[in-house]
Formats: sequence, structure tokens, C-alpha cells
Amino acid sequence: GTGSASETGVGNIVNVPLRPMAGSGQFRAGMRERILPALDSFRPELLLISAGFDAHKSDPLAQLMLDEADYGWVTERLIEIAYRHAGGRLVSTLEGGYDLPALGASVAAHIRVLMSA
Repeated sequence: GTGSASETGVGNIVNVPLRPMAGSGQFRAGMRERILPALDSFRPELLLISAGFDAHKSDPLAQLMLDEADYGWVTERLIEIAYRHAGGRLVSTLEGGYDLPALGASVAAHIRVLMSA
């Protein structure tokens, strides 16, 4: 990805750079320490998830080591934000993911969490 942690641009942009081969721990820490607090501060009236799955460890384009459990985890956190600030209003659209078995497993984890909300 691009963007340093200090680059915020216009509005409420938050960058959380991850080093190549970063895994669950770094991803989840970035979400807990930067992204989720920023969302809580912003108090969104609607959450729009552009659900890209190309950070999966099996994906040929990314150099990250996430798995489907990470996608389920982040979906749970975003649903919590949606209920806390937006009356549960959340929309998810499918973006990238280029290893089809990994994409299928990741999307399934994401949708399972959405359906249980």
C-alpha cells in the first residue's frame, strides 16, 4: 500500500502502514490502535465496507499474511461500530482477491459474521 502514518490528507483519512509479510498481530494492532478509535471519534451514521481480500496470505498480489479469521474479526469490529454509532447501518461491497480458494474462504467468513449480526 501507500501512505505513511503521518499522512492524513483532507478529512478523516487514517493510514496504517504494514510492512511486507505482516500478519494478524500487526493488522489487528493497527485496527485496534488507529482505525477503530478513529471510527469511534468520527461517529459515522453509516458504515460502507469496501471488502478487499487481497491481503490474504495465499493471494499472489499482496505481501501480507492475513487469513479468513482476520477478515471475520475485522467484520465483527466494524459491526460493533455500526451498532454503536449508526443504528447497525452497514453496507459491504466486494472488492479484490485473486486466489479463488482464499477469496471464497475469506468472503464466507465475512458473510457469516454479517449474517449473525
